[in-house]
Amino acid sequence: MAPQVPWHRFADRFVLSHDVGMSADIRPFTIAVSDEEITDLRERLARTRWPETEVVDDWSQGIPLAYTQELCEYWATDYDWRRFEAAVNAYDNFLSEIDGIDVHFMHVRSPHVEARPMILTHGWPGSIAEFMKVIDPLTNPTEHGGSAQDAFHLVVPSLPGFGWSGKPTAPGTSVQKIGEMWHVLMSRLGYDRYVAQGGDWGAIVTSAMGGQAPQGLEAIHINMPVSPPRPDQAEPLDDIEQRVLELSKYYQNIESGYGKIQGTRPQTIGYALVDSASGQAAWVAEKMHGWTENDGHPESALTRDEILDNISIYWFNAAAASSARIYWESFGGAAHRMPVDIPTGCSMYPKEIITTSRRWAENRYRNIQYWNHVDRGGHFAAWEVPDLFVAELRKAFRVL
Repeated sequence: MAPQVPWHRFADRFVLSHDVGMSADIRPFTIAVSDEEITDLRERLARTRWPETEVVDDWSQGIPLAYTQELCEYWATDYDWRRFEAAVNAYDNFLSEIDGIDVHFMHVRSPHVEARPMILTHGWPGSIAEFMKVIDPLTNPTEHGGSAQDAFHLVVPSLPGFGWSGKPTAPGTSVQKIGEMWHVLMSRLGYDRYVAQGGDWGAIVTSAMGGQAPQGLEAIHINMPVSPPRPDQAEPLDDIEQRVLELSKYYQNIESGYGKIQGTRPQTIGYALVDSASGQAAWVAEKMHGWTENDGHPESALTRDEILDNISIYWFNAAAASSARIYWESFGGAAHRMPVDIPTGCSMYPKEIITTSRRWAENRYRNIQYWNHVDRGGHFAAWEVPDLFVAELRKAFRVL
């Protein structure tokens, strides 16, 4: 973890925070990876013992050897972590201990004082890196093609066990628990009315919050709603529902192996990934290929630097096992079935890995006020198509 920084560095920024009743339980934080850690990463990459090449000419056996070596060579030689570190530190970063776990978050206040507070939650294998391109358009819309009514005050936390948040030391940090923690965080920041948004595990945490309906949470927006059909809805199927079932079958048969490992043996996979930089890179970068809308290569959806920014967050925080435990904690839990009655918006992207139809979604989300199919993008919507993601949030929350 990086050292804490003095309060006086943030004195000018804390005027806005105190205006909304910032709690003393919040400490300023600066990301600071040491030169020794960067050197260690490069040395480990140079010592990688590689497997033989795959025996197919595609990604069907996993991330290809040639691309993995190319990515790791760049990571070891040309990649500039300090660039990304400075970009994150350009925003206000904080820690707040909630139920014994330090939660790291960025808090970015809009220049529009009447802006709507919103907490944005990432998933796996993502991080706060997913949201870097949407922070400024969401907080300062008048400089990015929007109006003042589209402005948000943003809270962007790292999930427990991810990024610079603390790692749980006992069982119990499920998505339901995280939803409760997020409400505590928003209350500590003085936000008595706010909205929430998320994708992947962030969508499940956000949906758990919607089901809990804490006082002050006014609405939620998600990309990746999870809601299966009731038995009486199995037939007849429209075209969208038929496609949903095809995607579900493909995900279960082809894409879900990582989840079964992380949902049953997160500690075991952690030994390999925390020790091997090339292993950590391959484990995450494979999803940048399979889960984005691309032309067959992940770098047509995300830049090489963006992919490595995200991987580096996992590596420098040794977060492979701790981030995987959210699967062990939450698979099969009640959060996937909890009904949501508060106003809900859903944006569906064409390359999403798990999806549903509006008819099926209404089984769980019983107050859908915004539903839209977007024409571009995949699982990492804010990262891949930030312009469309921002437009969706603006449109959705004007309605919600």
